[in-house]
Amino acid sequence: MSDQAPWSPAEFEARLRAKEAGYHIHHPFNKRLNSGALAPFQVRGWVANRFYYQQAIPMKDAAVMSNCDDRATRRRWIERMLDHDGHGDHEGKNAGGIETWTRLGMACGLSRDDLWSNRHVQPGTRFAVDAYVNFARRSPWQEAVISSLTEMFAPKIHADRLAGWPSHYPWIEAEGLGYFRSRIPLAQRDVEHGLEVAIAYGSTRAKQERALDILQFKLDVLWSLLDACERAYPDNLHEDRRP
Repeated sequence: MSDQAPWSPAEFEARLRAKEAGYHIHHPFNKRLNSGALAPFQVRGWVANRFYYQQAIPMKDAAVMSNCDDRATRRRWIERMLDHDGHGDHEGKNAGGIETWTRLGMACGLSRDDLWSNRHVQPGTRFAVDAYVNFARRSPWQEAVISSLTEMFAPKIHADRLAGWPSHYPWIEAEGLGYFRSRIPLAQRDVEHGLEVAIAYGSTRAKQERALDILQFKLDVLWSLLDACERAYPDNLHEDRRP
């Protein structure tokens, strides 16, 4: 355990943000995805696997709240669950992230049952996402919050998809891209809260270093998901195995 003086809040935040170098925006599969280099079956495979992660987000958030003894934090954090689980009839602004991702899948040619049955989810995806949820269940709530700080890097990846997909993948119905559009402002809001928690948690150098390790773990989860997709959906995949 480090006995060095803690970094200043500004330096600590800068070190957290520097973890962007390991974000899955740099993964070879994502680079191909966002450059228009993937075939429809590969895009569908990624959408179906990523849906398993989307489903897990509110379960992770519920785990954070179940471990959190601070009422003010719970009142703020519950918004994240509703952002993904949605409201009312799931229409318009009530849709929520899980529903809008379902509509992305349908716009790509998958059925609702293709997604909700998880029939296309690869073992590597399942293992990585389940590890993330279990981490949130078993860890102090502050550490689970810190794991969510990959949201710092999300607006860029969503903006890339909005900018490139309409021309790269014109076969995807345009309304299916609503998830990416909706997440940009929500990610910015969530990052503000997450950084508040991280800065308060990082009162010692040892805790700051622990926070960096936690953020790296979450980066590894997202990277592993793309590793699973890259392996499962090579360019020469036989047609009868394609989603």
